[in-house]
Amino acid sequence: MKKLTAVCALALALTVALAPAAHAAEWADPTQVCYPTSVTQSEDGAEIRKFYDLSPEDDPTGIPRSDFEQDGYHYTLVDLLKQELPEHESRQHTETVTLDSKNKDMASVLALLPQEKAFVTDDGLAGTLTLRLDTVQVEVAGYGSSTRQVSATRTYPNLAGQDTQYIPKTIQDGGRTLTLQDVSWQTDNTGSLDGYALGDRYTAVATYTGSATSSYVKGYTVTADYTGTVSRIALNKTRYVAIFEGTPLQPLEPVDNGPDTMEPAPAASFNWPLLLVPLGLIAAAGGGIGIALFLKRRSELAEGGDEDA
Repeated sequence: MKKLTAVCALALALTVALAPAAHAAEWADPTQVCYPTSVTQSEDGAEIRKFYDLSPEDDPTGIPRSDFEQDGYHYTLVDLLKQELPEHESRQHTETVTLDSKNKDMASVLALLPQEKAFVTDDGLAGTLTLRLDTVQVEVAGYGSSTRQVSATRTYPNLAGQDTQYIPKTIQDGGRTLTLQDVSWQTDNTGSLDGYALGDRYTAVATYTGSATSSYVKGYTVTADYTGTVSRIALNKTRYVAIFEGTPLQPLEPVDNGPDTMEPAPAASFNWPLLLVPLGLIAAAGGGIGIALFLKRRSELAEGGDEDA
């Protein structure tokens, strides 16, 4: 009886001890989570590639492999590639720069563009790029307008009197219409003719004013390309590429077949592995108890045989 009790206690202890371990294995996270150095996505959104450059001390098991949803797609890991990075990586790179200029003459533009410039790409390659003169373009950035006052003077001599009726109220000057603003009068010395006085004559000096509107260039936009070789040295790194394929998310909608008929929403998926773990543990415990009962029965039969002898 004592042996049976001991065996049962051992089986129960194993059950209690293994249950948390099973749940821990189900939900355990990697000891060290790895983060991508860069991420690319196809134009149609159907594929995402995550790049991980890991050192020898980094554990690739920390690369996330779980499904995720993003931008209306459900992504699933379909492949994990391993690439040995070369000791030296280089490629040609072209970078387009855009800047503002107040002038459009080439001397002023080139003063804004250095012949060479250091550049670092998004993925860490560095180098010196050189200006390509054949790619320099200058375009008008925009126009503005300004208005100024203009004036003109007209002289009207030999007038019979100081009366503005003899003077035009508007004139045309340079394609603009000007309006009479002021008049100053001068008396002419006419003298006499054959002993008869001719009387005084007058000269009018009229001032006309108006406004003129003109447009001007606000500034210029300069674009130019720099090209060159960018490179980097790989420091004992291994690259892993996690490839995820995406499927569009299509929300389920209930089918309306009438006021009293609605299709039920699909049942939530059940985690069968999570249910099988405790069932397996119970079966193991039951097996242990069965073995204990068998050993007890065998022991009793052996003791009975000894007594008959």
